[in-house]
Amino acid sequence: MAAHFAFFTITTTLLIAVAVAEIRSTQIRSDSRSTIPCDEFGYTHIGRLNLTVTDISFFNQKTPLSQLGFFLCTLDAWVHVLEQLQEGEIHCPLESNLIKKVFTFDQLQPSAHEFSTSFIVSDANQFTLAFANCMPNLEVSMNVHSVMYNFNPKTGQLDFLSAGKTALPVIYLLFFIVYVLLGAVWIYTLYRKRLTVYKVHFFMLAVLILKALDLLCEAEDKSYIKRTGTAHGWDVLFYIFSFLKGITLFTLIVLIGTGWSFVKPYLQDKEKKVLMIVIPLQVVANVAQVVIDETGPFGESSYTWKQVFLLVDIVCCCAVLFPIMWSIKNLREAAKTDGKAAVNLMKLTLFRQYYIIVVCYIYFTRVVVYALETITSYRYQWTSVVAAELATLALYVFTGYNFRPKVHNPYFAIDDEEEEAASEALKLEDEFEL
Repeated sequence: MAAHFAFFTITTTLLIAVAVAEIRSTQIRSDSRSTIPCDEFGYTHIGRLNLTVTDISFFNQKTPLSQLGFFLCTLDAWVHVLEQLQEGEIHCPLESNLIKKVFTFDQLQPSAHEFSTSFIVSDANQFTLAFANCMPNLEVSMNVHSVMYNFNPKTGQLDFLSAGKTALPVIYLLFFIVYVLLGAVWIYTLYRKRLTVYKVHFFMLAVLILKALDLLCEAEDKSYIKRTGTAHGWDVLFYIFSFLKGITLFTLIVLIGTGWSFVKPYLQDKEKKVLMIVIPLQVVANVAQVVIDETGPFGESSYTWKQVFLLVDIVCCCAVLFPIMWSIKNLREAAKTDGKAAVNLMKLTLFRQYYIIVVCYIYFTRVVVYALETITSYRYQWTSVVAAELATLALYVFTGYNFRPKVHNPYFAIDDEEEEAASEALKLEDEFEL
């Protein structure tokens, strides 16, 4: 019975997948699992699956070929199929009336080792394409090439993006335009306040540019996939800029958290160690993301790399918080000794706010967005993308506005008459809990 759960949980397998969006080529080598998932796709009411399988081989020539074949199934239907198997109503998923049978091997021509078939999907739902092997311990090898797409009757065009992702090209393009405008505003700000610009401000500009290029490449990537089923090289550019954007964003959070450039001109050894930890981990996280994207949801190493990505991402998110906490501690101690209560209170308040914003950003993009992906219908998968991008945009805007160059005191301009009030506030202030 546990073997049937392989449809959703990939454990030990000899499955090698090479993914090109919704056109997927999968090599299965000596695989004896009872159910081998290949791909998934969200269909509208007018969709199609084109399936080509070559180099079919298995070692038992007396195998009932009707017990081997491909089928489409939804998540809800598969739960009921498992119940049917457990209660003994059926002995093979291909016998269930809850699945859509695409092709069984008893339809093969005599001595044939390949076939091609086309299957029309008229039910709007998210389906998983899987191979059923109902012969225990039978090892099967083959090459599977699947093409899934929807048909738009209004335009007469094919759409190779899943139903919940078809709006992504426009969404990414809109966010790209927003970041271009933000970049223009930031360049204008740096020009106007050029006498009080620090190195960190130019680093902020670099982060903005990389984020905009990342979104542009993602928009083109999804646009080409939507129209042709392949990325035409835009995925490579997306991975490059995504890698650079990830590293520079985490580095910027660390630098601002330490107060580098605008508070102090150097980094302490412990702050440098944080960067030495975060940057290599970001490299690992980006490698994991590429493997996950390219092998597809059911690739051999997809599950392992997902765990690696989650672990590395959590470590990075925790690491970038330490410099902010150190800055808050140092400012609290300085407020008691240097006689600049008003300035220190302003700095302390700003760093506290920044700490809270970074924590909220991490929580929202890692927890809330994941929950949104889980609970929303397959038709609204784009909502999690919008939510994550809005959260990132909010972080960029908050950071740029609060740490922008200022004419008199680059960050923390405050009137002298507020000094006494600030001193009293610092005395009465409760300890800030991190």
